[in-house]
Amino acid sequence: MKRIFLYFSAALAMVATGCQEKLVEQPKSILTPGFIETRQGWQMAYDACYAGTRNLWGTQDYFTMTVLGTDEFITGIDGNNDINKYSSNYNPTLGLLANVWKSCYTFINTCNGVINNAPKITGVDETLKNRMVAEVKFLRANYYFVLVQFWGDVTLNKHFQTTATTSATRQPLAEVYDLIVEDLNAAIPLLPLSPKTDGVLPGKATRAAAMHLLAKVHMARAGSKAKKADDYTKAHTLATELIKTVAPSGGLALLEDFGKVFAEGNEENIEVLWTVQHTANLPYNGPNNSSGQDNVLNHMWVPKYEDIAGMQRDVKYGRPYIRAIPTRWITDTVFNNQSIDTRFRKSFQTMWLSNNPNKLPLWPNPLPPGAPAGAQPGKPKFQVGDTAIFMPLRAATDAQIAASRYLLVPPNKYSTSLSPALTKYFDTKRADMNYPSIRPVIVWRLAETYLIAAEALLMDGRPGDAVEYINAIRRRATYPSATPQALDITAANVTLDFILDERTRELCGELTRWLDLVRTGQLLNRVRLHSADGRANISAKHVLRPIPQSQIDAVTTGPKYPQNELWDN
Repeated sequence: MKRIFLYFSAALAMVATGCQEKLVEQPKSILTPGFIETRQGWQMAYDACYAGTRNLWGTQDYFTMTVLGTDEFITGIDGNNDINKYSSNYNPTLGLLANVWKSCYTFINTCNGVINNAPKITGVDETLKNRMVAEVKFLRANYYFVLVQFWGDVTLNKHFQTTATTSATRQPLAEVYDLIVEDLNAAIPLLPLSPKTDGVLPGKATRAAAMHLLAKVHMARAGSKAKKADDYTKAHTLATELIKTVAPSGGLALLEDFGKVFAEGNEENIEVLWTVQHTANLPYNGPNNSSGQDNVLNHMWVPKYEDIAGMQRDVKYGRPYIRAIPTRWITDTVFNNQSIDTRFRKSFQTMWLSNNPNKLPLWPNPLPPGAPAGAQPGKPKFQVGDTAIFMPLRAATDAQIAASRYLLVPPNKYSTSLSPALTKYFDTKRADMNYPSIRPVIVWRLAETYLIAAEALLMDGRPGDAVEYINAIRRRATYPSATPQALDITAANVTLDFILDERTRELCGELTRWLDLVRTGQLLNRVRLHSADGRANISAKHVLRPIPQSQIDAVTTGPKYPQNELWDN
């Protein structure tokens, strides 16, 4: 398969001693596959396996493929509508598809190089070497899991390719899942217990992360044509063991306050299972780099607040590069219990304070009916530091809007340029507003483990046993409340729809939604119900991504590389 090898040297050249607390980039001008057989080259390839995760978690491509085209978000004014609207321009030639495909296979081959060459490496303690191989198997499982969830049957390669080929085939989904499960089962006993284990650097693979991933793998396989009879049982067994045994032993737990999970600078908190580390090195994470590793999640949600009187751009509020806005299902329905559930206001920004003294709005003459006391025609409505924009999740009349000191934007006035902003990825520590984020990306956290346990138990015919895991999440959502049981549910409430709604309340925007809807067979239904962008065009073929045209074109020897069903018309 030509593309697996052609990018290998570039992958190695990206990093030397990554996965330290501060990634250190040492580009090399010449790296050959034979170099991986040396101790130094093998170590560099191991580091490169981790570096590849930055090509996915944090990039605009992966964001677009997991967040857009779902029931949660529609496209903002600066977004690419094709994939969200399932339009005719969403087709195998779409560049972001090729980018994700290429990244996965680039680093799968690097992982293969580490795994295959490990027996040849001397001078490394065997226990340490075995652990490093286990980490790389965890990473290889991740890359293959991304591929099978998006594309189904894909090319399976367990061996390091040192020569380019122009032929390739697709292996059945079941075979790829078998390798993923095999890798994770081999890795779990050799990995350190948790991210809180002494000596484990941020972003490293751990037993807790691998168990969480394996539970997700069993859930995904159970919802696919490769399903096995015990997948749901294995999923909830892994999830409950992680929650009840591994997490307490490894210093992991749900944070008391949902709002602190994504607090800036708190990305390694006790709820987090795995993060992808990003770097402050601008050649590899800067506004003009070509590495494909920018963490741009901080830019994706920010409305054009600078267009509003009393406002101007600044680092605190971010670059108004709005790619995604919440659907009316988000604002009107799924988060409709805000008097008790704190998660919407702790996930979304709905208020902006004035920061521009040269652009303050003035009261008109005559004053509108209902204008507040003290309002004077021709005088500023507010001062710097006062509220300039407020977006309540409640209706407001035109008269109320006209009489408001600040810009009042109720849900029926949300637009592709002005809507609530997801704050989970905001980064105020950047030197320049246009820079990408240097924050680690939280990929998995323990709250999702609880939801996996609940879903697997439901699908295994045990909804009553799922209640405790859902209620644990919902009780945390009431913090601080005198009645933490106010959101408690019973077994009668435990349905797949309810769990999908709960996943949105808890995990909104966390790069899982498209995959969740496909896994549960609800993509078509949910998009048609809740996405103004996608409902008109989505069809059965969209439950898989099209094989990138660049991959099909690269296979010039032997049978043509197969396209996914319905995409080849």
